[in-house]
Amino acid sequence: MRLHEFILTHIEPILSTWESFARTVNTAMPTMDSKGLRDHSENILRTVAQDMQSPQSERQQISKSLGRGPITPGGSAAQTHAMTRFAAGFSMDQMVSEYRALRSSVLRLWLAEQGIENEHDVQDTIRFNEAIDQALVESIATYGEAFENTRKTVLGVLGHDLRSPLGAVLMASDLLRESANATDRDRKLAVQINTSVRRANQMVGDLLDLARCNLGSGIPVNPEYIDLSALCASVVDELRTGYPHAKIVTYLSDRVMGSYDPSRMEQVLTNLIGNAILHGDSAQPISVTLTHDDDCSLFSVQNRGELIPADVIPHLFHPQARYSSYATAEKGSTAGLGLGLFIASEIVTAHGGEIGVMSTLEQGTVFQVRLPIN
Repeated sequence: MRLHEFILTHIEPILSTWESFARTVNTAMPTMDSKGLRDHSENILRTVAQDMQSPQSERQQISKSLGRGPITPGGSAAQTHAMTRFAAGFSMDQMVSEYRALRSSVLRLWLAEQGIENEHDVQDTIRFNEAIDQALVESIATYGEAFENTRKTVLGVLGHDLRSPLGAVLMASDLLRESANATDRDRKLAVQINTSVRRANQMVGDLLDLARCNLGSGIPVNPEYIDLSALCASVVDELRTGYPHAKIVTYLSDRVMGSYDPSRMEQVLTNLIGNAILHGDSAQPISVTLTHDDDCSLFSVQNRGELIPADVIPHLFHPQARYSSYATAEKGSTAGLGLGLFIASEIVTAHGGEIGVMSTLEQGTVFQVRLPIN
């Protein structure tokens, strides 16, 4: 019996095996019934069997083996299957594992019944694998598109709907802090609220910036001719207000003029000085230095305290490495460093500059930024 004939005459045992495997997949969503677990698998199998019977040139065979076969107009069973699995809470890996199980069960049942007896059995096996690969490619592409659309929607909610209430809380804390009837305790609480909301707002901005970088558009900058020294002084004053316990010592040149995006550079300065406050020794001063030469402005932040391990430093500015499995158990000086540093690095790069870090017993931890003036 040819393999395509075997598939069509043994649909039920194959689907039963498919369902059994799908039932072992754990998701956050409720377990589906038998109809849901089988959903479009019968159509996928019938499409595979039909494809195996159709004539195929050598070029078509090579294209399908690479997952570049013709896409069904209006959507195929594999594409619909991907959407239902996405909605059911399956991960992409879990969906792919279903195809591995389907491939294995069909070949195992077929070979157990008759085995490979002649050359066309070998060709049938090749054609079957090509058809399954094509269905898998269609499912992965559809799942990926659904995931990306969901991510964009979530980021849109973060960027718009979440920032509105954060802005309202920020305004309320400012009014409370400036109220003539506010007590010292009220003003202290207003400062704490203000600081926390600003940090939350910055997190939202960092997530949106990360999304732009992942989409390949990079972080946009709009340079203006500004005094970087005045901007740095303003950032330090704001951080002193938010963290009154911090000992920040500044060494700023009178005027450091250059072509920079003021809001983006404020992100960089706030992130680097803020990290020094949060992760440094609170009993030791933080040194903030800004100088310039003929071509570049030079900014650095130095703090004392627990050092950053040498094996972590190469990954500090790369979120994919920072949030890999090895980093999930990080403690101490490196915990919490990651996304903000990545955004800072992208902003510096967009200005044509460089960012680096040294962490030694003699100097402590020093983040350095070098930016061209023009």
